[in-house]
Parts: sequence; C-alpha cells; structure tokens
Amino acid sequence: LHVDRQVIGCSDHDGEQAYNLDGEEMWFADFIKKEGVEPQPPFIDHMTYRDGAYQRAEANQQACKTSLDVLRTAMKDFKIED
Repeated sequence: LHVDRQVIGCSDHDGEQAYNLDGEEMWFADFIKKEGVEPQPPFIDHMTYRDGAYQRAEANQQACKTSLDVLRTAMKDFKIED
C-alpha cells in the first residue's frame, strides 16, 4: 500500500505545487526557475511526470489566487463571534 499526495497552495506572493509518494517528494514546481523538478535520488528507478505538468501547476496557481480573492471578498464583512 502506498500513500500519494498532491499539495497545491498559494498566497499573494508565493505558491506551491508538489507530488509526494510515501512521504517522499517526487515532483515540485519551481516557480522561480519556471520548471518542474524531480528530486529523486539516483539509486531508484526514476519516475517522470507527463509533459505539461509545470504548465498545469501554473494554471493551478492562477485558479488558487482567484479563489483566494473571491474568499477574501466573501469574508470581508464576516463577523467573528466571541
């Protein structure tokens, strides 16, 4: 049994997208270098992600930031109960 995870997150100035398998990072988007990175050690059978993975990560960041703006607008007048 394996556990795989996809992490997508964003803020106004930063973003993250990564794929993990059994707690090990298998791929992440480097938004500074504008490329996908596969930080796998040389002693394992290398797993490669499909072409376009980085472009999907960029699109996911745009969707995340749009959702963040929508939520901020919706929560602007939300009153916090004591």
